[in-house]
Amino acid sequence: QLQLVESGGGLVQPGGSLRLSCAASGFTLEHYVIGWFRQAPGKEREAVSCFSTSGGTTNYADSVKGRFTISRDNAKNTVYLQMNSLKPEDTAVYYCAAEYRVQAICVMTRIGYSYWGQGTQVTVSS
Repeated sequence: QLQLVESGGGLVQPGGSLRLSCAASGFTLEHYVIGWFRQAPGKEREAVSCFSTSGGTTNYADSVKGRFTISRDNAKNTVYLQMNSLKPEDTAVYYCAAEYRVQAICVMTRIGYSYWGQGTQVTVSS
């Protein structure tokens, strides 16, 4: 059974950092494009970042460029989202998602992903 499990969320002060993890089981992430999405209360789920299977190309939403970094550890079958300089507007439930696509560029849209984790809450507040 394919499963994605996020962890690493929590409460952090503005300007702080968190590292989210997305651990995969039941499949190997190496041939899957990965996306990180977030959903704040009352808002649509939006793409934050994604990791391609072609050349390791990454993409970021304008709102997080320069602050967030996506990475993948194939040996651990885990994808990470390092979040620095966090702002209150980053508060949301963060989800990772995966789609089997060999040698492909990732997309920043929900419909591009079939497998989703359960989400982890990130709250940025003083």
